[in-house]
Amino acid sequence: MLGRILPRNKQEPRAMPTIDKLNETLEMLEKKENFLCRKAAGEFDKAKEYTRRRKKHDAIRCLKKKKMYERQVEQLVSYQSRIHDQMIMLEGAKATAETVDALRMGAATMKAMHKTTNVDDLDRTVDEINEQTESMKQIQDALSMPSGAMADFDEDELEAELEELEGAESELQHPETTKRTKPVANVGRPAPQPSLAKNVKEDEDEIASLQAEMAL
Repeated sequence: MLGRILPRNKQEPRAMPTIDKLNETLEMLEKKENFLCRKAAGEFDKAKEYTRRRKKHDAIRCLKKKKMYERQVEQLVSYQSRIHDQMIMLEGAKATAETVDALRMGAATMKAMHKTTNVDDLDRTVDEINEQTESMKQIQDALSMPSGAMADFDEDELEAELEELEGAESELQHPETTKRTKPVANVGRPAPQPSLAKNVKEDEDEIASLQAEMAL
C-alpha cells in the first residue's frame, strides 16, 4: 500500500529543490508585499495632503489607490499562507518518505542477511567450532604427556627405590634408633647392609672385652 502511495527511490522527487523554490517564491512575495504597503502608505499621505488643501477629488483618488494596494497586499498574504502550508506538508512528506526509505533499506538488509545465514548454517558453524576445539585439546594433551624415555619406568619400582633411599638416609642420621629397631624382612628385595656406625660400635665392644680379659 505504501509502495503505491510513496514513489520508489529512483523515481522519488527531491524535496530540497522544491523547498528552496518555495522559499524563493515566499521571499519574492514578502518583498512585493512590503513594496505595496509602502505604496499604500504613500497614497494615504497624499490623501491627507489633498484633504488639508481641500482637494477632495484628488484625495478620493489617492484613497482608491490605497484600497487597491491593500487588496493586493491581502492577496499576497493569502499566497504566502498557502506557501507556508505547502512547505509544512512537504516537510512532513519528506520526513515520511525518508522514514519509509530507511525502513525499506533495513528490511532489504535483513532479508539479505537471512539469505546468507540460516539456522542450518549456524548449527554447522557451531559443530565445526566444537570439532576444532576438541582437536586442539587432544593436541595439547598429547604435547603435555611425558616423552617415551620418561614414560617407560614402572611407578611401583620407583616408589620402592625411593623408600629404600629414605630408609638409608634415616639410618645415617639416627644410627641408635635404627639399631634398636628390629628390621623387617623384605621379600624379593636385597637385605640392607650394616651401617658403618654399627660396625664401629661392635669393634669398640670387642676391644673393651679383650682389655678386660688382659687385666685379669
